[in-house]
Amino acid sequence: MRPYYQEDGVTIYHGDCREVSVDTWIAAGVDLVLTDPPYGINLKTERTLSKCNKWNSQQSFGRIMGDDSGLFDPRPLLGLDKKKIILWGANYYADLLPPSGGWLIWDKRRGGTMSPGFIASDVELAWSNLFGTARIFSHLWNGLCRDSEVAEHYHPTQKPIALMAWCIKLAGLEPGALVFDPFMGSGTALVAATNMGCRTIGIEIEERYCEIAVERLRQRVLDF
Repeated sequence: MRPYYQEDGVTIYHGDCREVSVDTWIAAGVDLVLTDPPYGINLKTERTLSKCNKWNSQQSFGRIMGDDSGLFDPRPLLGLDKKKIILWGANYYADLLPPSGGWLIWDKRRGGTMSPGFIASDVELAWSNLFGTARIFSHLWNGLCRDSEVAEHYHPTQKPIALMAWCIKLAGLEPGALVFDPFMGSGTALVAATNMGCRTIGIEIEERYCEIAVERLRQRVLDF
């Protein structure tokens, strides 16, 4: 697989990560796998964007590639022997993961109440092998009512840069460490890693999101 983009410690591949052997990433010296894969739940991606509890407008991104082909199988990534791993959405495929006390919780309400009619989860969960105790991160993310990136809507399951930066901090990575996201979407984990002085590799099967990720990396603001 040839790089789609490569600059300043960032490498992006356009392709299917399942076609690349896990041994390749072990040889590359990956320190942390941080990813938000398609869960296999056939998610409806049309969203009603709200601004502080007032309905605003509809936005549709189209289906997430691979989300309609059965539950995600995380076991190949577990072959990254002794690497640190954080997998978002793991509550959907937890039966395929080893037991862990180190679950991560993203509180999207920030202790508040979601807009009337909001049907998405109040929190999102990630499995990790970092430690034996659960951790929680509170960061409002409800339509246009957000703690960050208010007008930036790139992907139907986009996560905050601040959330991914929190994950990298929990992993205890030093500048120069290598963060790997095999399902990078619009490149949020890559932006967070780069902002924190880490090297990063991302793979994305849809070229439109590769383009968006490159643009985000070129426009990033160092605010951590």
